[in-house]
Amino acid sequence: MGTGKQYDEEFKKQAIKLAKEIGTKAAADELCIPKGTLGTWVQRARIGEIDTGAGSRTPGES
Repeated sequence: MGTGKQYDEEFKKQAIKLAKEIGTKAAADELCIPKGTLGTWVQRARIGEIDTGAGSRTPGES
């Protein structure tokens, strides 16, 4: 069993935010990562295992 590609936490956070904005499949295609991998990250973020922060908007946009 291979170890696969390793992604840093910042990449995961940004990928999750993109998936929430445009959908998991579109985000995975845009980032050239497997849809299943991104889907797992999104689920982990939902249950609090990955902290994506308060949101993707800047304070000035709020």
